[in-house]
Amino acid sequence: MHRTFEDLVAEGASVPTEGWDFSWFQGRATEARPSWGYATSMAARLGRASAVLDIQTGGGEVLDFALAQAPKRPLLAVATEGWPPNAAKATALLRPRGVAVVAVSEDAPLPFADGAFDLVVSRHPVRPHWDEIARVLQPSGTYFAQHVGPASVFELVEHFLGPQPDGVRGGRHPERERADAEAAGLDVVDLRAERLRMEFHDIGAVVHFLRKVVWMVPGFTVEAYEPQLRALHRRIQDEGPFVAHSTRHLFDARKPENHRL
Repeated sequence: MHRTFEDLVAEGASVPTEGWDFSWFQGRATEARPSWGYATSMAARLGRASAVLDIQTGGGEVLDFALAQAPKRPLLAVATEGWPPNAAKATALLRPRGVAVVAVSEDAPLPFADGAFDLVVSRHPVRPHWDEIARVLQPSGTYFAQHVGPASVFELVEHFLGPQPDGVRGGRHPERERADAEAAGLDVVDLRAERLRMEFHDIGAVVHFLRKVVWMVPGFTVEAYEPQLRALHRRIQDEGPFVAHSTRHLFDARKPENHRL
């Protein structure tokens, strides 16, 4: 049964956006997963770590999954989050696992001592602060993270915003981030990148996605972008799912024994 544009948009606009639980999209949108299986790989790393920091944990869902799968729990686990609704959700989820969630804005220095952690993890940080990551890592400590890559989901972004300049499309490039990590004194042991197919099956899923992933179309509201939403709704009805591609890269970087800030 075909649902109306108004019904689909209203539903997408009403779903809560806190955290990084994407289960609402089941049957409405899909995204291929990177071959490296970040959360499962993180679990293995947690089993070998003693003190762990998860930067920009969102609602804590990835760390919660990884801790549940880890063969051994680290002695200390801490997470940071800057958006108050996410911080509250992460606290409720992670407190039973003994994880403290610290409210830290994404651009602020990390409120931890030098060399406090032997493992720092992060899934999709807004922007990695390499000097701070290097500072809080112990010598021989590891930064293990999955980042969003360049021009991710730009088929959708450019439907709403029009063609983007090369400087915007090339942001978050893995090789540029490699250079920044090395400039902070880290050794990049592994860096892998993949481009992954996404499908949006109805306009409600698009609305919810743009409300949840707010940096895709900054300032997105249904009212401001109603013409583009209606055009995309008609396209999905006529042609089937709207196809886009996300980009992801995996970072495995280590702090040398003789690192000096």
